[in-house]
Amino acid sequence: MKIVVAPDSFKGTATAAAVATAVAEGWALERPEDHVLLAPMADGGEGTLEAFATAFPEAERVPVTVTGPAGAPVETHWLRLPDGRAVVQLAAASGLPLLGGDLRPDTASSLGFGQAISAALDSGASGLVLGIGGSASTDGGVGMFAGLGARVLGAPVIGARVLGAGVLSAETSERESDGAGGPDVRSGASLLDDVTGLDTAGLRALPPLGAVVLTDVTSPLLGPAGAAAVFGPQKGITPERIETFDDRLARWARCFPDVDPSTPGAGAAGGVGFGLLAWGATLAGGAVAVADVLGLPAMLDGADVVVTGEGRFDGQSAVGKVPTVVRGLAGPARTMLVAGAIDAPLDGWDAAASLTVIATQTTGEPDDALRDPVRFARIAGQRLARLA
Repeated sequence: MKIVVAPDSFKGTATAAAVATAVAEGWALERPEDHVLLAPMADGGEGTLEAFATAFPEAERVPVTVTGPAGAPVETHWLRLPDGRAVVQLAAASGLPLLGGDLRPDTASSLGFGQAISAALDSGASGLVLGIGGSASTDGGVGMFAGLGARVLGAPVIGARVLGAGVLSAETSERESDGAGGPDVRSGASLLDDVTGLDTAGLRALPPLGAVVLTDVTSPLLGPAGAAAVFGPQKGITPERIETFDDRLARWARCFPDVDPSTPGAGAAGGVGFGLLAWGATLAGGAVAVADVLGLPAMLDGADVVVTGEGRFDGQSAVGKVPTVVRGLAGPARTMLVAGAIDAPLDGWDAAASLTVIATQTTGEPDDALRDPVRFARIAGQRLARLA
C-alpha cells in the first residue's frame, strides 16, 4: 500500500520531520512491504522552516542575528528557496519559547522578526513566505515595523530611533528620562500607549513577488475574539488587563484607517497579522498554503492511508489546523491520527493513537510522552499499521 505520513510538529517536544520519521519507522516494523512517503507539515508556526527545508532539499539556510523578544541577541536563520523567495519564521526570531518562561506581556517585541525579513530583503529575496505562529508579543507588529526601518511616532517617542528591542526617545523633549537618570527605553506593546503613527520614509518596500503570510489563526485584531482576549493569556496578560491591551491595539489600528482590523487573521501573532496587512502583505490559511507549496495534494494522489497529527488534538483542531487540512485533502484514503493528547471527538477518523495513552500503557507514566515523543510516535506508527 501507499502510505503518506504528514504530521505537524508536536510543539515544544518534536519537529514534524522527527514525528513523521518515527511513525514511518514504526509502520515499517509491522508492514515493511508498504511504500511510505514522508511529508512533514506546518501551519505557519513552529516547524515551518523545517517543513520547507524538507520539501526543498536544495534550499539554503541563511544565518542571521536578530534582537530577540526580550532584547537579547538571537542566532537564527531564514530559508532561501530555489525560486529566490525567502521563508522567514516569526517563532525563530520573536517566538514565545525564546523568553524561556519569563513572560513579558508589556515589553516583548516583534522587532527581531522585522530584522530577519530585512536581512532576507537585503540578500535579494524576490518574494517572502512569512510564518507567524508562536509569537511572544502582543505589540500589533509595531516592533516588526521598526525592524523594517520605520520610526514610531507619538509622545514620548516622537522622533524615536530603535535601539535593541526598545525605542530610545533621544529626540523628544517631553520625556527624556525614566525617572532613574537613564534614557526612556520602551518596547513591545508599551509603545502603543502613545503611538500616533509611523514615519515610513525608511520602511522597506515589499519585494517584487510580494509577501504571503501563513497563519492558522482567523481572529480579528480587537474584541472578545481578538489578539489580546484569545492569545494574550498565554503571553502573560492577566484577565483584568485584557481591556488595556485591546485599547492599545485599537489605538494602533487607528494609525492605519485603510486597514480593517476585523479582517480574519489580523489578530494572529499578537496583531503582527494586522501589521503585515498594513505593510501590504497577503494573509493565507497556514496549513492550506503550506500544503500547496509543498505539493501535498499530488503526493496524496493514490494513497491508501494518510497519517497526520499534532501535539494536542482538541476543539481548535477543526479550525484550519494541520490534521483537519490533511484529512480534507486525503480523498478516498483512510485517515489516521497521531497526537500527543486527544481531547476532541474522533468523528471521521479511521483510527487514532494518543502518545499519552501509549506512554501510560507501556511505562505507567503519561508524562513520558512529553519527555520522549519520538519513542511513542514510533509505537503509534506500529499500532496503526496493524489496523491498516
